[in-house]
Amino acid sequence: MPSIIQAENLSKLYPPKTKAVDNVSFSVEEGEVFGFLGPNGAGKTTTIKMLTTLASITSGKASVAGFDVSRDPSAVRRSIGVVPQELTADDELKGIENLILAARLHHVPRSEVPGRAKDLLKLFDLEEASERRVRTYSGGMRRRLQMAMGLVHSPKVLFLDEPTLGLDIQTRTKVWDYINRLNKEHGLTVFMTTHYLEEADGLCNRIAIIDHGVIKVSDSPKDLKEKFGGDVLSISVSGDTDLTEFLRTVPDVTDVSHEGLVYKMKLPKTEQALPVIIEGVTKRGLKITEISFTRPKLDDVFLEVTGRSMREDEGGGEDSWVQNMNLGRTN
Repeated sequence: MPSIIQAENLSKLYPPKTKAVDNVSFSVEEGEVFGFLGPNGAGKTTTIKMLTTLASITSGKASVAGFDVSRDPSAVRRSIGVVPQELTADDELKGIENLILAARLHHVPRSEVPGRAKDLLKLFDLEEASERRVRTYSGGMRRRLQMAMGLVHSPKVLFLDEPTLGLDIQTRTKVWDYINRLNKEHGLTVFMTTHYLEEADGLCNRIAIIDHGVIKVSDSPKDLKEKFGGDVLSISVSGDTDLTEFLRTVPDVTDVSHEGLVYKMKLPKTEQALPVIIEGVTKRGLKITEISFTRPKLDDVFLEVTGRSMREDEGGGEDSWVQNMNLGRTN
């Protein structure tokens, strides 16, 4: 499939000599949900600012929806929807009025505004609340309205910044469902950031992890977990024969350790190695009394790639990347 976002050797230098983004290259395919992850201050916010025309590019180039970001920023802005982390809907306006205002700011033809607003209110389960002032909305309703406002001009790419931050798990699950529907049923390309790694794992076709301005890895969550994670298998045995050397000979088994009669090891797939391990233990006259294993998580990949967990850096991040969107300013 064609790339709808393309970044080539993208760099951003802030005075005096701070390199926020360093020679970043990646692409996002049309119809893909792409996760852009990294600790706060890693460069993801600056990268997104450049892609959404909110920051100038120091070197390299980028295109979104077929338009060069530097040469044709107006066309890029017409092609994208942006849902910021901050709630920007006007509390004193009704839900429907916020949608109409967003449509006008995006120059949607007046004749099309009522139909689009009605469809979006239905999509996000806001029909019954459309005539209520936004100040009466719950956090989840505000977030859904924000997404509707970002879609009112039918963008080709939707940028989501922490779409479920601060929401309870039930509301987060609903937002995930909406994102999935938009992608699967409408073919919308989604570029998202999130601190919830399980969210990226469940939603994204591919992710990129950026740290210190450099993309460290980029692949599907499944492949990254297999490459950097691996199952952690724990077996308890009866008997005093040391199994360490045997376990190290089992194909793909690494990081073998033991404490007493409990052995732990890392391996790509437990189900592939377990029969060999059971046979080897039995041949040595021992019995396995307990077996347990854990599957790798995206958190494990993130920790191995960056050397720190996402939570360690949460709360002190880069500046908000959605400013003056409709004015189209760059800095």
